[in-house]
Amino acid sequence: MDLFTKELLINFLFILLALCLLQILYMATYAYRSKELKGWIIALFPIVSLALCMVFPLISNEDNIWDLRYVPFILGGLYGGYKLGLIQIGMALLIRYLLGGLGFYSAAVVIIITGIALCILSKYYLKMNLKQKLLLSVTLLVIGITISQTLEAVSFSVHLTGWFLLEYYIINILGLIISTILWEGIHTYSVLLQDLIKSEKLKMVSHLAASISHEVRNPLTVSRGFIQLLFEETSSEKRREFASFALQELDRATDIINDYLTFAKPAIEKNEKININEEIQLAINVICPLSTMNGVEIEQEISDPEQNQFMTIGERKKFQQCLINIMKNGIESMDSKGGKLQIQLSGFQDTVNITISDQGVGMSQEQINRLGQPYFTTKEKGTGLGMMVSYSIVKGMNGIIHVSSELGKGTCFKLTLPAFQQQMDL
Repeated sequence: MDLFTKELLINFLFILLALCLLQILYMATYAYRSKELKGWIIALFPIVSLALCMVFPLISNEDNIWDLRYVPFILGGLYGGYKLGLIQIGMALLIRYLLGGLGFYSAAVVIIITGIALCILSKYYLKMNLKQKLLLSVTLLVIGITISQTLEAVSFSVHLTGWFLLEYYIINILGLIISTILWEGIHTYSVLLQDLIKSEKLKMVSHLAASISHEVRNPLTVSRGFIQLLFEETSSEKRREFASFALQELDRATDIINDYLTFAKPAIEKNEKININEEIQLAINVICPLSTMNGVEIEQEISDPEQNQFMTIGERKKFQQCLINIMKNGIESMDSKGGKLQIQLSGFQDTVNITISDQGVGMSQEQINRLGQPYFTTKEKGTGLGMMVSYSIVKGMNGIIHVSSELGKGTCFKLTLPAFQQQMDL
C-alpha cells in the first residue's frame, strides 16, 4: 500500500470517528433518558469530519490538495438541508483559501456548484430509499471529482495517471457508500431507541392504571356490600356499624386516588412554612399503633429540639404524608420480627437533613435504583404508590432523597430539604 492510499484511509478514519461519536451521543441520550438530539448537534459531526479531512490532507504538490472532503460534504448537505449546506460551503471555502495554492479557484468552483446542488436536492433526498440515496450521492461525488480534475487539467495542465485517478475514485466512492450505510443505521437505531423510551413510558402508565383500578375496585366492592346489608339489616346498631365500614372503605379509595394525583402533579400547590420538628412528631404519633403492633421501637434523635426549630417551605399535609409513607415502609420491612426505627433530624448551613433508618430486610442496589418508579414495590401486597408519592413530594419541595441499604441489615432514607431562614427581630 503506497503513501497516497494510506493518507486517504486516514481521511476516511476521520469520517468514521465523527460517526462513532454520533452513535455514542445517541446511546447516551437513551441511557440518561435525555431529550431527543437537536439538529444543530447532529450537524456538528459532518462539519468536524469536513474540517479534519481538509486540514490533514495528502498534498501531492504545491498547487493541488487531495483528500476525502466530498464524502462528509455531500452527506452533510443531503442530510442536513440547505442551512447546513450553506455553512459547509462557507467553511470549505475558508479552509481551502487558508491552505493556499493555485488550485483554490478550481476547488472553489466545484465546492460552490456541488453545494448548491446539495441544497436543492436535500429536500428530496430524505424521502428516498437506501438504494436511491446511494445512487444520488455517488453520482454527485463522481460529477464533483470529474469537474475538479477537468478544471485542474485545463488550468494547470495537470494530467494524472489512470491508476492514480482510479484509486482516488474507488476510495471516495467506497468511503461514501460505507458512510451512508452507517449514517442510515445510526439514524434508524436512534429512532428505535426513542420508540423504546416511549413504549416504556406507555407500559409504565398501563401498569399504573391497572394498579389503580385494582386498588380502587376493592374498597368500592366492600362498600357496595355493606350498603346492601344496610337495606337488609333492621338493627340500628348494626346499620351504623355497616355505614361506618362503608365510609372507611370509601376513604381508602379516596386516599389511593389522591396518591395517584400527587404523583401525576408533584408540584406543591400551597407553599407554607413547615416546622419539621412538629411534623416528624405528628408522623410518629400517627405511625405509633402500627409500630407497636409489629414490635418496632421508634427512636428519635433531634439535637436540642427547643433551640433548633428546623423550618422549610412546602405543603404540610403532603410533607406529613411523605414522612408517614417512608416510616410505614420501614416498619413493614421488619416483618413483625421487631427492631428499631431511628429518626434523626439535623441542619447544615442552608439544608435540613432527615434520616429514617430501619433494621429490615434491606434492598439490593438494583432495587434501590428502581425506587420511586411506578408499579415497583418490594412488598408482596403493595402497589409502589406510597414511595412514588414520597419521591414526588420531596422533588416538589426542591429536595432530594438518598437511599442506602444492605440486604439483611436494613435501609436508610436521607431526605435533604432547603432550610427556611427565619429572620430574627431586632
